Amino acid sequence: MGPRQHPGQRRPAGLDRHRPHARCAAPGRGPPRERAPSHTRRALGDDRGHGRRRRVPGEPRVRLRHRHRHPGGRRVLRPGLIVRILVVEAIAPEGIAYLRERGVEVDELARPSLETLYARVNDYDGLITRSGTAVTAELLDHAPRLRIIGRAGVGIDNVDVEACSRRGIIVCNAPYGNVVSAAEHTVGMLLALVRRIPDAHARLKSLEWSRAIYGVELLRKTVGIVGLGKVGSRVAARLRAFDAELIVYDPYVSENRAKDLGARLTDFETLLRQSDVITVHVPLTQETDNMLTARELALTKRGVRLVNCARGGIVNEADLLAALESGQVAGAAIDVWSEEPPQSETLRRLIQHPRVVVTPHLGANSSEAQVNVAVDVARQLVAFRDGELVEHAVNIPVGDRTAVAELRPWVALAERLGRFSVQLDPGHLASVEITLAGAIAAADPELLARAVLTGLLGPVMAGPVNLVNARLMAAERGVEVHIERVGEASGYKSVLRVTTQTRHGQKIIAGTVFDSQPRVVRLRDFDVEFVPEGYILMLSYEDRPGMVGRIGSTLGRQNVNIASMHVGRKSKRGRAIVVLILDEDLTAEQVADVGQAVEADFARLIRLL
Repeated sequence: MGPRQHPGQRRPAGLDRHRPHARCAAPGRGPPRERAPSHTRRALGDDRGHGRRRRVPGEPRVRLRHRHRHPGGRRVLRPGLIVRILVVEAIAPEGIAYLRERGVEVDELARPSLETLYARVNDYDGLITRSGTAVTAELLDHAPRLRIIGRAGVGIDNVDVEACSRRGIIVCNAPYGNVVSAAEHTVGMLLALVRRIPDAHARLKSLEWSRAIYGVELLRKTVGIVGLGKVGSRVAARLRAFDAELIVYDPYVSENRAKDLGARLTDFETLLRQSDVITVHVPLTQETDNMLTARELALTKRGVRLVNCARGGIVNEADLLAALESGQVAGAAIDVWSEEPPQSETLRRLIQHPRVVVTPHLGANSSEAQVNVAVDVARQLVAFRDGELVEHAVNIPVGDRTAVAELRPWVALAERLGRFSVQLDPGHLASVEITLAGAIAAADPELLARAVLTGLLGPVMAGPVNLVNARLMAAERGVEVHIERVGEASGYKSVLRVTTQTRHGQKIIAGTVFDSQPRVVRLRDFDVEFVPEGYILMLSYEDRPGMVGRIGSTLGRQNVNIASMHVGRKSKRGRAIVVLILDEDLTAEQVADVGQAVEADFARLIRLL
């Protein structure tokens, strides 16, 4: 896996072939007051105050006016355009050869000083880097000609993506070139752990002949795989050869997908209790940070073995060290760390522990992986040169400003409806129906559909999800996407409705835009209106006297302030939905306390920050 994600990092992106239609009209009320989430603003090119910029060849746009098109409508560059590329860190020679064989002019400048780089970069249209060169706003100031940056690898924390977006510079990377290496490294670490190979190696190296080092077999052992994404699925496929029983926890994967890989889908606690070996393959997110702490480790079998080749921070290292010393955990294999290189005393002790197999974040490092990422980036730069779509673009430069300005508040609404919906029902998403009703139905629905998918999939995907690749990510997850346009929007000029289908059933949320501000107007089959932002507590219960007082009293004892309350119901003393906008975040225990106070059958905190 790649390095731990920096808070400002924009994740890599794939790109499908869907494009907005040529004429995109939407009801607009002038420049929006409500700003979209930061990644959506960058995707839409919200760079007010930075002047009008020229359009970058190869970039997506909302309204296409260029006369030279492919039959499918995509703009192409004039024939014969040659792009000059500067490579500032060593990449596999196959990547350089790929570019030169296709007529791209390439210069290599190995680890130049800042002064040298500033002086040279002005002569180039493209830049290829790895992790050692910081692509900052200051560097971009010296590169007015620069139009595309390729990162030969996964992590892009060394690239100021926001500064690139403001300048209309495409940033792309190679997110999948090293997944096989990561999977194979995981299996290698797992085998080394269970058979105690490093221990035997060290003793024989010291000329101690000892055959009393006993490991265990994988045959008929239960291996728990946390996360069945691109790496986790490859690990599962390889472990099948050992005739181990595979169980999987991944709330966003269907049972059929797990069965296809010879695994059984289960919940997290069952996986902890039943597994002899546990290997984690999830991204580091708010939900997975400290996913395995003392509490979770205490639920495991005594003598369990743990492998983490995914991300540092998923396993609480201090708690793991304590579990190793108590014997609850028999051994661990670790490739990734919460700080790299490790400096703290806890990490030093963990590294030196005799029952821990360690490597310095080598999961993605193999000769083949280096070739893959170099060629992947080179291929995208050639696609850019030829006016094709950049497959793993991280950002989207500005398209037609007029059409985008008209749709921007609706894109913000769509993305929030998606994020609200996935938190409302975080089960595996089978399908989503996106309905444009009223005046908004005259607009091209594709941008809004992608924004909904970005909100739905972004919080739960290990890879990137944005307006560029949302369709592709949905297809890869097996999510059916349906778009409907209807002429009437009951009670409103325009309404955007999102209907999701998961294993838990169907959920409906609808919204509109008032004075450029997104608003939710319907939840399930209840009419309830509120601004979708901040900390939102949603409760469902039988309405009766005193319920509002109980809610207020419970939150008051928790020192949580209610900013506003919104109630939806169909009849007196019947089923009601209450939405509370709070000034503070709540813990799971606090949410449960409020729910118990009103005997709610549903209580969920939604975070839209």
